[in-house]
Amino acid sequence: MRSVARLILLFTTALLISACASNKGQEEVLAEETYYENARDAMTAGNFNEAETNLDALETYYPFGRYAEQAQLDLIYARYQNLDLEGARAAADRFLRLNPQSEHADYALYMRGLASYNLDIGLGARYLPIDIEARDPGEQRQAFQDFSQLLNRYPSSEYAPDARQRMIAIRNRLARLELLAAQYYISREAYVAANTRARYLIENYPSTPPVEDALIILAETFRFLDLKKGASDAVAMLKENFPESAAFNENGEFESDILDREDRSLASVVTFGLMGDE
Repeated sequence: MRSVARLILLFTTALLISACASNKGQEEVLAEETYYENARDAMTAGNFNEAETNLDALETYYPFGRYAEQAQLDLIYARYQNLDLEGARAAADRFLRLNPQSEHADYALYMRGLASYNLDIGLGARYLPIDIEARDPGEQRQAFQDFSQLLNRYPSSEYAPDARQRMIAIRNRLARLELLAAQYYISREAYVAANTRARYLIENYPSTPPVEDALIILAETFRFLDLKKGASDAVAMLKENFPESAAFNENGEFESDILDREDRSLASVVTFGLMGDE
């Protein structure tokens, strides 16, 4: 009997503790409007951590409430301002999945692209002297796709002009990376590889600023490899598109000398400079 009484006491105590915890949890849940107003006030004050906390609570307790859609949009912005770029992109994905017909879908697409645009830069590049152009493009291509989707679906969106300019910047950066690669191969005397990267740049990013330098590299490497037609075609293209290029002398003749001219074996050229003359 004493054991039974003890079990009953333990069971009753557990129920009381559970009830108290449940009541405490219920007391902590605020009204939907309160969470929303707290979040908006926090964002106005620049306290995006607090804003995110309230928006997360709003989504948790009132997923289908009257502030649900706006809270999802605000969460994208709050995470972006908190430099949680992956979180901002995930929030944008979620919004587009839950609200495919929303009138604010263009904003979600824009913010998703903006998060990707900055994702591969990171905090280090914001505060340290890091050459952004020399970094792997990473998420830039994803950002280009997001902005392209925005322009295709919502060409009249207020975010379209900025998205278009960022797409141009992305293309220029990707072209610049190809040019840097070609220049690196030249420094290694790997002229076949340099020629390949220059041709890729010209074919895939024809309207970008690095095209002029790429054409010069193309002409020079073709000339070094004794491919006369390729060299003359590259020079003709350079003259047609960049008649004032510094690669032409005062008589309009191609006179560039960007390669280190050495007597090198064919094996050294074909193997990208890895088996050069000793």
